[in-house]
Parts: sequence; structure tokens; C-alpha cells
Amino acid sequence: MINNKNIVLTGCNSGIGLEVLRLLVQGNNRILAVDKNVDRLGGFDSGKVVPMQIDVSSKEAVDEIFDTALEKLGSIDIFYANAGYPYYEEVNYADWDRVSAMFETNVFSPIYSYQKYVKYLDGRRGIFAITISAIGKMAMPGFTIYSASKFAMQGFQQGIRLEKPANVQLTCLYPVATDTGFFKAANEIEFKKPFPVQKPTVVAKKMVEGIEKGKDSVSPCVLFGISEQIMKFAPFVRTAYWALEKRKFNEFKENVKRLSGNK
Repeated sequence: MINNKNIVLTGCNSGIGLEVLRLLVQGNNRILAVDKNVDRLGGFDSGKVVPMQIDVSSKEAVDEIFDTALEKLGSIDIFYANAGYPYYEEVNYADWDRVSAMFETNVFSPIYSYQKYVKYLDGRRGIFAITISAIGKMAMPGFTIYSASKFAMQGFQQGIRLEKPANVQLTCLYPVATDTGFFKAANEIEFKKPFPVQKPTVVAKKMVEGIEKGKDSVSPCVLFGISEQIMKFAPFVRTAYWALEKRKFNEFKENVKRLSGNK
């Protein structure tokens, strides 16, 4: 159990972040719980959880998070950049702002947070954690922009491990599809979730254990790890899997056309 730590946790009003928060409060920790919505955070022990309502997608917001953490907690032992969101859609449009908005939250914010955290530590030991995603290793139809943002974070963590100072532990989470409100955020039109799907409680438990044990990466789904190795030596397995997921995506596109009245 993680205990006696001062922690910043972003994206914790729902999904994996909320389940991680529920585990962290079991220890004698103090957590700055950051999200753009905080309606689910009021029920936690105010002596342990300090809600902070803010959108993490700007430099100014991240600066404010650090200032608030040092004011309310006094120090930061763990910074967990979990906030992020998806699109599930066909990329058949030209919209700079839509793409930029996702990268500001999913990519720029965690990278800048890492930079700030390393500077803050100034040689002291600390833990930086990031929720990346299995989709940051293998793209999926319908999640193209989201996949691109997570591939960016995969590249960042890979590169930064080669140059990060020894005092910083970097732990990255690679969940498969998780049964949360994540998919409702991706598109208001219902679609079939990618296979396989895990419970957020399982993912959160594995991540907290991984942080505690000092792991570099955490892959909560055993099936994904096995299939990743199989696909290296048998690429046709990946092709077959993609075909199944593309079929789901094509069904979604037909549903979008039907609901919009297009034939």
C-alpha cells in the first residue's frame, strides 16, 4: 500500500483515476485531486483529499496545480498525470482546433508536468506516473487522433527514460479498453467497445501496485501482453484483429449516417 505520501492525481473524478483515488485514501496519504469536474470528490475525507477543479490543458493550469499542491500539501512525492480523453470518429474533417485540444490535454500537459516536476525535485527522489494506453502501442480504427496522442506519449516515455535523472521513478500505465464513462466521452452515439474490456477497479489496483513496486510499466491485461508477443511473430493475428475492430467501426459509421438522415 502506498502510505504517507503527498500526491497529485489528475483526471480523478471518474474512471481509472477515481478508482486510483479510492485506493490511495486507504493509506495515510494526502492527495490533490484534480479534474475539470469534481462532483464525485466531495464525499472523500477532506483531511486526505483536496479537490481542485481545473482543466489541465494549458501551461497556466499546470503551473497553478503545482502552486496549489505546494500550498496545500507542502511537497509532492508522487505526480500522477492521468487526465486524458478520446474521440471515436472518422477523420473526414479538417479542424486544427479539435486536434490541438486533444493534444493539449493528452500530450502537452503531461510532458510539461514532467518537466515541472523534475525541476521541482532538484535531485530529491520522486515518482512521476502517466496513463498512456495499449492504444499507444497499436492504433485502432475510430480512435485515430486519440491513438496519435498516445503514440506521442509512448515516444516521450521511451526517450525520457534514456535521459531522466536517477532520482525520478517513471511508471507508465497501459490499460486496454476500460469499462468507464470514457466511451461516452468519445462519442455521444453509442458504439461497440474494442475487445477486450477490463474493469477500472482491476486497472487501478494494478497501477497502484506498480507504482509502489517501482515498475517502469504496468499492463493490467495479461491477454494484451500475450497477444503483443504473438503479433510480433504472426502479424496475420493483428490483421485479423484489426478486421474485427474495423467491422465495428463500419457499423458505427453506418449508424452515424442513419441518424443524420444520410443514405
